[in-house]
Amino acid sequence: MKKIIWSILFFFLIFLFSTAQKADRCTLNVASFNIRYDNNEDGSNQWKYRKDLVISLIRFYDFDVFGIQEGLIHQVKAIEEMGLYDRIGVGRDDGKEDGEHACVFYKKNQFELLDSGDFWLSETPDKPSLGWDALCRRVCSWVKLREIGSEKVFFFFNVHFDHRGNEARIKSADLILKTIKQIVDKTPTILVGDFNGTIESNHIKILKNDGLFSDSRDISQEPPYGTEGTINQFQVNPKVKARIDYIFLTKNIKVNKYATLNDTYYDRLLSDHYPIFARITF
Repeated sequence: MKKIIWSILFFFLIFLFSTAQKADRCTLNVASFNIRYDNNEDGSNQWKYRKDLVISLIRFYDFDVFGIQEGLIHQVKAIEEMGLYDRIGVGRDDGKEDGEHACVFYKKNQFELLDSGDFWLSETPDKPSLGWDALCRRVCSWVKLREIGSEKVFFFFNVHFDHRGNEARIKSADLILKTIKQIVDKTPTILVGDFNGTIESNHIKILKNDGLFSDSRDISQEPPYGTEGTINQFQVNPKVKARIDYIFLTKNIKVNKYATLNDTYYDRLLSDHYPIFARITF
């Protein structure tokens, strides 16, 4: 009888230990997705033909927290209408709803919003403004979240760098690093976006070599899935192999797996960029 009691106690302690370990860490599906702004000149690739596919992909891959780029307000609201996510992010042109958004979406039943903000990639980051030699106004939106259950706290930043201005991209990388260091302290932090640069670009080297962030594709415990390139120009078999979309993570976050999601539907692509995905733990 004593052996039975001790056996039950032993397995109960193992269960408690296992449960405590799970509660002591946070595992998330995070993603970045340039959804391509709604452009009437895109013909059969216009948003109205892609909207349901984009929403279906988000639902199927079960993103917990993700950032979009190029979303106009009606595209942003279409994702909100799923009913699963709350979001933070303003239009880059007026700080309200005008222009493209770099929104952060997070599951409303999984996270508590602790703080949030937006800043522009310019010499005057506190207001809508054009930075350096950039062609467009560029904004970075961020959230500080607590996961309900694990009580783990983390930051998530989402950004879209300029596609024309080389100085703007370099200065934006410096500004991003400076701003994040001022805000986050040692809290686990995720930075995603369309950075409009390959790993050979100077501004990507700044982000990778500063020491704050790791490139999630580089440190994935499982071999990366999908193509290395993230832009397809709405071509099903693209020749372009450039990776310009990234998920950067502070050193206290582990990457379990990483993927470029090359999904197509009857030869239709969801965007001119592939979404990128990482399953992370901290």
